[in-house]
Amino acid sequence: MASILKLAVASLCLLATLAFAADASERKFIRAGMSEGEVIMKIGPPNSESQDSGGGAKVSTKRWIYFPDSRDPQTITTLTIRNGQVVEVDRQISR
Repeated sequence: MASILKLAVASLCLLATLAFAADASERKFIRAGMSEGEVIMKIGPPNSESQDSGGGAKVSTKRWIYFPDSRDPQTITTLTIRNGQVVEVDRQISR
């Protein structure tokens, strides 16, 4: 029982660390070549995610979308990810 409690506390600490590490104002610094893990550590998980495998494609493409935030207002950031790395960053002003 004690080990379950320790695991739960460790998990909460990790989630708290990720929450504090993610900063929407850092979105403008995301660049092609970054890994998925780097992106999540820097700006957190996406607000929306889609995956296109193209049927029998061996390489899947993910699209991560980050909606406007008080620290990145009026900007929708879309990341295209292939093989675990960012290949395209699109930042659009939304009005």
